[in-house]
Amino acid sequence: MAEIAEIDGSIEMGDVLAQFPGAKRALFARYHIGGCQSCSYDDTETLAEVCERNEGLPVDEVISHILSAHENDRKILIEPLELAEMLKSDTPPRLIDLRTREEHDAIALPGSEMFSNDLLQQIFGTEKKDRVIVVYDHTGDRSLDSAAYLIGHEFKNARALRGGIDAYALEADTSIARYKLEFE
Repeated sequence: MAEIAEIDGSIEMGDVLAQFPGAKRALFARYHIGGCQSCSYDDTETLAEVCERNEGLPVDEVISHILSAHENDRKILIEPLELAEMLKSDTPPRLIDLRTREEHDAIALPGSEMFSNDLLQQIFGTEKKDRVIVVYDHTGDRSLDSAAYLIGHEFKNARALRGGIDAYALEADTSIARYKLEFE
């Protein structure tokens, strides 16, 4: 996993979110920053500016919270090579694909299931709480939030694939085709 860069009040929010993917969730959960139009921020706004207009929050405290949340997120992530090894085991993890139906139908990890509300209800109703469940998307942008949601519902072994299927295809299984979406 890449080393994190220094973070201080002068960092722009776009860079914060790029370096710390869970920062959006962490800022909203603790400070209600970024959840609605009145508390949203622009990618070019600095962290210090966001803190100032949100009741003068102490920048150092907010940075500490972002870093702590990032460390917790890193524990949720599973590396592509680690997942590849787990898929070879006698008890492979349950794979949940968060991408669109078209993406899933075109390219998917073997044995993965397309996410749906019905599947989620099935998991809540019948899946063992200690089963390893790995969620993935295209580049890993949304999977952390989904894994955190499952953990919040007592699925303590829920994990998010770092870098999504794109990183898996690049690092663990080059037979899986890589692709780029037009709107990325």
